[in-house]
Amino acid sequence: MSISLSPPSISSASAKRSDGWLALNCLKDRVDLAHVQQAPGQMPEVVLLESYATGGDLQGSLQRLRKEKRLHSHRCVVMLNSGDFQVLQVEAPSVPLDERRQALRWQIKDMLDYPVEAATLDVLDIPGQQGSGRAQQVLVVAAANAVLSPLAAAVVGAGLNLEVIDVPDMGQRNIAALLEKDNRAVALLTFDDDGGLLTVSAQGELYVSRRIDVSRQALEGAADERREQLFDRIVLEVQRTLDTFDRQYSFVPMGQLWLAQVPGGESLKAALTPNVYVPVETLDLQNVLHFPGIPELRHPERQAQCLKLLGCAMR
Repeated sequence: MSISLSPPSISSASAKRSDGWLALNCLKDRVDLAHVQQAPGQMPEVVLLESYATGGDLQGSLQRLRKEKRLHSHRCVVMLNSGDFQVLQVEAPSVPLDERRQALRWQIKDMLDYPVEAATLDVLDIPGQQGSGRAQQVLVVAAANAVLSPLAAAVVGAGLNLEVIDVPDMGQRNIAALLEKDNRAVALLTFDDDGGLLTVSAQGELYVSRRIDVSRQALEGAADERREQLFDRIVLEVQRTLDTFDRQYSFVPMGQLWLAQVPGGESLKAALTPNVYVPVETLDLQNVLHFPGIPELRHPERQAQCLKLLGCAMR
């Protein structure tokens, strides 16, 4: 199962579909498009990765791109931005499944800064907790309908086949799944304009999603002393997260911590290595994705910008 926020008003079109998903990241003045095709036994191939200025007119820009790029046959997934949703880990309510979502609404109502009645929720079970002696935990994704509705209206209004609204945490999980081996969990740490994101996943399931308030730009622009302070903050957050994971999910052995490319990455890796209990490796998307027609994706900046979107295109 993957987390997706699917407004009931969205329905799929009956046109013949292209293979794979078209993922969209709709920003204030820009839209990013990614299309990934996957074949059994082969490395996923990125066949489209482009960014376009919208001038603030998302629907008009998407309508133009639909015609120019022949996007009408794609199944589309829109990735929310980090400020547009929350991921909350809570105890699963002891109610029948058909009553769980309503019970969770009551449970998280004080964790939101808007009325829970105005939210769309999706729920992801954290697997393998039976017999652990701990209460069953779930991840709840909450997003305000005031964010989802105009976004969905713009995409559908442009004539695109919107099927899912997803979150970057799940896109990062999909990339992490490419790094799994020996049935061990994978921790993946990334940085972009919105800050750091640390996920822990195993067998394609997301166990932990933790945000770190350090952006890629902050790392890039920091002088030596300031960068060391940021590194100390990152190392502490990673330590706490991995230690908590080890205590809560000791039945899932941890494999490696992967660090996506980031300014000062080798120094950050050197800071992390003696302070965590698993090997630390640097991730280069060239080792897990095939993109012969997109040479700019070899650059660390472009990888950082698009990693989660590429993951969302790998549903």
